[in-house]
Amino acid sequence: MKELWKKLKGFFDYEIISAEKPGDFHLDAGHIILAILAIVVASLALRGIKRLLTRKMDETDKLKFDSIFKFFNYIVYIIVIIIVLNSSGVDLTAILTASAALFVGIGFALQDFFKDIIAGITILVDKSLLVNDIIEMEGKVGRVFEIRLRTTRAITRDDKVLVIPNHLFLQQTIYNYTQNHPKTRENIQVGVAYGSDTELVKRLLLECAAAQSGVLKSPQPFVLFNNFGDSALEFALYFFVRDSFVDPRIKSELRFAIDKSFRAHKVSIPFPQRDVHIFQSNDNSI
Repeated sequence: MKELWKKLKGFFDYEIISAEKPGDFHLDAGHIILAILAIVVASLALRGIKRLLTRKMDETDKLKFDSIFKFFNYIVYIIVIIIVLNSSGVDLTAILTASAALFVGIGFALQDFFKDIIAGITILVDKSLLVNDIIEMEGKVGRVFEIRLRTTRAITRDDKVLVIPNHLFLQQTIYNYTQNHPKTRENIQVGVAYGSDTELVKRLLLECAAAQSGVLKSPQPFVLFNNFGDSALEFALYFFVRDSFVDPRIKSELRFAIDKSFRAHKVSIPFPQRDVHIFQSNDNSI
């Protein structure tokens, strides 16, 4: 038994980084094993705390809490390692002093990284962006499916993943289609020839909207006579959809229906026209 204890003690006392003189930084196998055990215990404790705090949360709140809690975990692990090593007699002053310049350099290099993390926490706390929100950024429309501490991920209408650094949400204007409610108002512009029956045009547009799947019955679609254009009478059909992510498909189907209905009722959609007048001069002088 004594021999086994001596072997174990020799293993724990095995120096990985030896001190040249008293007070210098040193590290042995026992310190590393103790730090690993402390991390395991801390991890189990954090897991229990997380279960306790999230047991009554819905799925959306759980996802947001999980993102913030991961960042909190890293801080706890660093603190635990420092406390364990320091309490084991490891002098961290020397290594921290020697690494001061390195930490400053790393700090400058990780500025955007920390900006993203702070922005991610802000987004999660103030609920300015939620999973399943439909956003538009730099002309790209996407549905948010994951919010992390550093990045937010959205899937576009082309089924491509858009990865957005979180600090951009604090620096740029982002259109959130579904911040207030999932319903959004869309419109289709159409022009008809001068002399067309405007009441008939209005009725046909409303009938097409009423027959189109994806267009909500309430609020009701409506038509505005926008202007007397250069080549056409300009109308706009306004309607509401529940899922603006697929609204280009709904608009396309509506345009097909409007074109078919106008043809059936002899309503003409004109193309831009220009009259060119040519004047011939009889002056032959040079």
